[in-house]
Amino acid sequence: MAYDETTHWRDSSRIPRFFFVDTKAVFPLILFLFHMRLWTFLTALAFIIFFSVLERFQFTVPIFLRWLKSCLSGPERISRPWWRE
Repeated sequence: MAYDETTHWRDSSRIPRFFFVDTKAVFPLILFLFHMRLWTFLTALAFIIFFSVLERFQFTVPIFLRWLKSCLSGPERISRPWWRE
């Protein structure tokens, strides 16, 4: 199997892209191509914007979900479950 001499194994950690769009946002675009309606276009556009904002703040999806859970739970943590009091 031939490969380009300029590639390196460290390139395997890069985020795959479809032109300028993160590949996680390409799946709604594929859905839009199969079912061309306004709501699928808006859904695909929302996903593209969402992943672009995540990338702008250097978040991945798991890190964003942990951050969101932390924001929703609030600053106060209880040490004992409420049902054992």
